[in-house]
Formats: sequence, structure tokens, C-alpha cells
Amino acid sequence: MVEIKRNPTRAVKIGSVIIGGNNPIAVQSMTATKTTDIDATIGLVQLLERAGADVVRIAVDSRKDAEALAPIRAATKANLSVDLQENYRMAEIVAPHVDKLRYNPGHLYHHEREKTWQDKVRWLVEIAVANGCAIRVGVNCGSVDPAIKEKFPHEDSISPMLVSAAEHCDFLDSIGFTRYCVSLKDSDPDKVVEVNRRFAEMRPEIPLHLGVTEAGLPPNGVIKTRIAFEQLIGRGIGDTVRVSLTVPNDRKGEEISVGREIINDIYAGRVRSVVDFNREGLNIISCPSCSRVENEAFVNLAEDVREMTQYAAAHKITIAVMGCRVNGPGETDDADLGLWCGPQHVNLKRGTESLGAFKYDEILPRLKAELDALILSKSS
Repeated sequence: MVEIKRNPTRAVKIGSVIIGGNNPIAVQSMTATKTTDIDATIGLVQLLERAGADVVRIAVDSRKDAEALAPIRAATKANLSVDLQENYRMAEIVAPHVDKLRYNPGHLYHHEREKTWQDKVRWLVEIAVANGCAIRVGVNCGSVDPAIKEKFPHEDSISPMLVSAAEHCDFLDSIGFTRYCVSLKDSDPDKVVEVNRRFAEMRPEIPLHLGVTEAGLPPNGVIKTRIAFEQLIGRGIGDTVRVSLTVPNDRKGEEISVGREIINDIYAGRVRSVVDFNREGLNIISCPSCSRVENEAFVNLAEDVREMTQYAAAHKITIAVMGCRVNGPGETDDADLGLWCGPQHVNLKRGTESLGAFKYDEILPRLKAELDALILSKSS
């Protein structure tokens, strides 16, 4: 076994599991069913629990989603985390039924804009304390608070994430709440390594949740995640992890097994960071299937995009395939071509420019036309 000196993070209790404090690295995943489909969501929670998940996250985007948490909680002993999405007010309804609340600093401005983010976080902490919940401050590259993002050059996506995470940690500490962890995620494993390494140097006592967001389809999604985890966990950084793969619901357990395999390999010295995930060629990123996805055809579309674009493998082009309106619009901005999926249509983008919405059976030919034009422009 390789001896790894872990960062001296403080212990944070999430239900029956404790992260940080030199406890084993916890592995978690997220449900992909509609939360209001209670039976299906319970079934997926139980599938993930059987796969060995230490924590299972469920998304809540409406009052109906929030109200579904009570029967879900009654049917499982799994440690449940809730993703508050864009409406932080749902915390009051869901907190009695979960073990952790996850909020994104970049989403707090969507509701009650007359209130400061500090007032909103203070209220979240009051709810968490009253219900014995931990908190995760989840910072994502594509959804940083615009007020922070505009202070930095467009090409610098890391500094806004660090500033956002640091100011929320400082505020939580200032009001006496320390039962929290932080995540800083990007779809580029190199950026994941850099942003987490820099944060760990700034605040070594805060437990970190690691993940490559929109890692995509296996096997590339596994390779990207492995690269980031090896570089971070090997440095002693990381207390809980999530592998975000674009897979159908009946395969969601792979996120747990892959996560454990990577951790076991790192501690056994079986590292593979020399593996390149084609940084100089075509890079397809796609988000994990989750309950925010509004059309399950998204997973098949991601597979179809990978197959259709094989002819462009030698070209340094990034194509992003996103499954929902929450992260889709922002997290496709940095891709050369982006698709984000709605219930009936797929929105196509060239960089930050919208090219329109197309039916699912129309999008591939239009994407190919844009890809061909992009290849031609790069070669001319």
C-alpha cells in the first residue's frame, strides 16, 4: 500500500458516515429519476445503496419534488443529500428528511433578489442546524455568480470559483457553522486538479468533495475522472468523491464501483495518469444522467453524438452535450459546439451563440453541418 498523508481536514458527519478527519474517502452518486416518481426514485436509491454508495444525492427543483422526499426517506436508510438547484427555499421542506443540503452559490441570486446571499445562507444554516444536516457548498465552473465572474477575464474560470468558495466558507465560519464541505468542479480534469489544489492550500481544514463534472460517456469519462482523482488523492486532497458518467439508470451503480476502483488503485500504487484522454483531438463532454434531465433521450443522444463524430477524432474541437436547462446554457459556453436538451427540443450553440432549437430527430444532421464548417474554418 502507498502511504498517503491526507490533508488535516475537520470531520463532518453526514447521517451515518463521517467525511474528513482522516476517515475513509466516501463515494457517492445521484439519482436520475424524476423525484416525483417516488417508486422509481426509491428503486434507484436502493440500487445505489446496494452498489455501496455512502451518500445518495437527490435533486429538488419544485415543491412537488420537495414533498416527495418524505416517502422516499421512509423507504430507505441510505444517507441522503438534497440538491437544492435554483430554489434555496425548498430547504425548509426537505431538511427533515435528508442528511445534507447542497447549494450552489451561483444559483442563490435566482430567487428573492432583494435579499443578500449572506441572508439566504444564514437562513439555510438555521434550517440545517434545526434538522441536523450537513451542508455542501457546491461551486461549478458554468454557474458561478455573475457578479464574481465579471471581475475576471473570460479565460480565467478558476479564480471566480476560488473567490466564490472562499467567501462562502468565510461567512459560514463567521456565523459559527463548520459542518460543511466544499466542491469545486469543472469538466476539464486539469482545471479540477488546479482549483482543488489551490483551495486545499488556502483552506486545508475544509473537507473537499471531488468530481469532474460532465465527465461524459465511459470509457473517456472514467479516464478523465481517474486523471483528476489520482493527482488530487495522491496529494492527500479529497474526502468524498463522485464519478459523473453519462449512463442509463440501470447502470448508475457503475459510478460507485468505478469510484472505489480508482481509490483502491491509488492506494495500491496502480496509477495511470500518463493516460491521455485525447487533449489534442476531439473532446466530447456530457453531463451525468440525473433527475434534472427533461428527456431520457439525452443519454442516447450523447451516444449518437460520439458515434457520429468519430470521423473528426483528430481535430481539436470540444462538443458539449448537456441534459437540462439548469447547467446546460452556461456550461456549454466554453465548448466549440454545445447541445443542451429540453423536453422536446435540443438547443444548439456555437460557443456562446445560440443557433436555435431542433427536434431530437433533427439535431444530428445540423450538428454535423456545424462541425464540418468548424473543421473547414480551422484548416483554412
